[in-house]
Amino acid sequence: MITDRNGEPLAISTPVVTLWANPQELPEDGIQQVVLARELGISLDALQSRIERFSEHEFMYLRRHMTPDDAQRVLDLRMPGVYSRPEYKRYYPAGEVAAQILGVTNVDDQGQEGMELAYQPYLAGHTGQRRIIQDRRGRLVRELGVVKEAQPGGELVLSIDQRLQYMAYRELRSAVLKNEADGGVAIMMDVRNGEVLAMANYPSYNPNNRAGLDPQGLRNQAVVDVFEPGSVMKPLAMMAVLESGEFSPNEVIDTSPGWMRIDRFTIRDIRNYGKLDFSGILEKSSNIGMSKLALQMPDTAIWEKYNQLGLGQAPGTGFPGESAGSLPAPVRWSRSERAALSYGYGLSVSPLQLASAYTAIANKGIRMSPSLLRLNDTPQGTQAVAPGVAEQLLGLLETSVGPNTGGRRARVEGYRVAGKTGTVRKTDASGYSQTAYRSVFAGIAPVSDPRVVTVIMIDHPKAGDIYGGAVAAPVFSSITGNALRLLDVPPDDESI
Repeated sequence: MITDRNGEPLAISTPVVTLWANPQELPEDGIQQVVLARELGISLDALQSRIERFSEHEFMYLRRHMTPDDAQRVLDLRMPGVYSRPEYKRYYPAGEVAAQILGVTNVDDQGQEGMELAYQPYLAGHTGQRRIIQDRRGRLVRELGVVKEAQPGGELVLSIDQRLQYMAYRELRSAVLKNEADGGVAIMMDVRNGEVLAMANYPSYNPNNRAGLDPQGLRNQAVVDVFEPGSVMKPLAMMAVLESGEFSPNEVIDTSPGWMRIDRFTIRDIRNYGKLDFSGILEKSSNIGMSKLALQMPDTAIWEKYNQLGLGQAPGTGFPGESAGSLPAPVRWSRSERAALSYGYGLSVSPLQLASAYTAIANKGIRMSPSLLRLNDTPQGTQAVAPGVAEQLLGLLETSVGPNTGGRRARVEGYRVAGKTGTVRKTDASGYSQTAYRSVFAGIAPVSDPRVVTVIMIDHPKAGDIYGGAVAAPVFSSITGNALRLLDVPPDDESI
């Protein structure tokens, strides 16, 4: 089995019976063929066509994966040339809710996608051999001894909490439909050890019934797809600025007149915000403020910090097709490229990489690598930034979701939260689109003793709102609030 972290089954192999036949032994009598076809649940024409196609062979399938009762009714006919063999069929109790992370098996019960594929040898075990005597109908007459012992498959325990997974999928699906979006991703990580507690994707599919399957639903977008993250990178770039020791959070940056020319490009804020301290730069999501800070730093400082946070590197979960994203090497960078990197353009990340990077803010500067398996011991993690800098950033991000900010809809009643919104232009054939966006929110809760990092990405909302604060932040609030209560995390002091 594959189970969630609490032992709830997510994938089970149920016994079924496959019926096969030797076409050269099957009766040629039409009445017997009619009876056989009826019990198999197929048409007489289909049965006769199959017999004719395999007439020169000694094996053909009659029907695969029948329930034992249905198969026994066929065997009770005692039809010459009809045989059975036991097999297993995979069943997924959570259905579409966890489909992309679990993956699927084929008709032979071999993993084809997701964790089913990644851990196929472990889950399948190894067949044994025994020497037996059978009668002409394949029935056991005598067992002569075991040649090789069989090794049963192991049980795989995921880090996922099925309660949180159901809730995250429900809220994500609702948001995608409400905003008429193309899709979305929601990830929740435990900041203390990197376990992925929930990983929801929409659109999805029902692995128990793949008729009419939309291939788009097969992709685990949280792990294998990447995107330019935009403004959710500003706190991570500011991490490098603060760690340099050259600036304090109270430093004031003049962003007037709301635009600036760098090389041959013009960088803009939504409006002229004037003078902003670090808290204001994050709260207003000022591209000008971040660019001016970045250009005062050594050329590779922000790149090096992103690299320490695991960006541009595969997360190491073992999930098939996991993406490393893109973090271009700082070779002869222009000033505009350095500026763009500080506000989240010119690189690509997966939602899982982004969540992992944010654990460094939540976990006293220690970045935790993501794990899709339940861990018995807490891994060491990587000290990506000084604890004091992480604490400063956590405070700045709490201010960014204050009651009068664009991120206010991320707030959770009874808990203090911290986070950053992002609204990212998508690319098309002509460059950056003027009409297609991704709405993103990355957040941490509770601030007083961080427990979870949650990342929400809604792809191309078309119902009106496009901003991360309006589209993604409410999903963060719903998922995180419910999760903290399900995990029995005590409420914070009063939020700001």
